[in-house]
Amino acid sequence: QVQLVESGGGLVQTGGSLKLSCVASGHTFSTYAMGWFRQAPGKEREFVAGINWNGGRSSNADSIKGRFTISRDNAKNTVYLQMNSLKPEDTAVYYCAAVYSDPHLNRPLTDSWGQGTRVTVSS
Repeated sequence: QVQLVESGGGLVQTGGSLKLSCVASGHTFSTYAMGWFRQAPGKEREFVAGINWNGGRSSNADSIKGRFTISRDNAKNTVYLQMNSLKPEDTAVYYCAAVYSDPHLNRPLTDSWGQGTRVTVSS
C-alpha cells in the first residue's frame, strides 16, 4: 500500500505561485496514475489535476487550466503541482491520491486521505 505525504502549502498573495509536492513510500509508485484534489472550507473535495504513470498524459479541471501544472518524478517517488496566478478561490487543503488510469484521471482509488497541505491565497 502506498503512503502519501503532501507538502509545500502556505500563505500567498493573489497572483503568486506555490509548488506542492507529494512523496510516496513503497516501490510501486511508478505503476500508479496520480492526482491532486482540494477541499475548500464548507465544500466537497474536488478534482484538480491528474497524471498517468509515466507523465505522458495529464488532465486538469477547467478551473485551473493554464495556471496549474502537474508533473511527476518516478525516481523520487514524487508528484508535483505547480500553481501559478493563484486566486483567492484556490484557497483549500490540497491532497494527492492514486487515481484510476482512465481517460480522465480524476477518480481516486481510495477513500483514505492523508493530512493534505493547506494553501491560502489572500486578496
